Amino acid sequence: MGQIRVEGRLICETEAQAEIARTHLPEHIRLSRAEPGNLRFDITQGDDPLVWHLSEAFESAEAFAAHQARTKDSTWGEVSAGIIRDFTVTEDEA
Repeated sequence: MGQIRVEGRLICETEAQAEIARTHLPEHIRLSRAEPGNLRFDITQGDDPLVWHLSEAFESAEAFAAHQARTKDSTWGEVSAGIIRDFTVTEDEA
């Protein structure tokens, strides 16, 4: 099994959701980058103030699954549940 790559967007529908992202993303990014097996975790706000672009890489499917589990049980996972996630997950050949 190879690396897992995630590319896509977080899409807020309201300014209130955008404020949630601005407030809570810095800690989510910090925690994600500190996870074992995290190779890249970049989330940047685009030209549209309601859209963030994400680019992530994990060394394995197991590392990505651990990230998803941590995120689900985190403050970010709770407060951002209503924000649209539009992303693609791919696995590189080993």
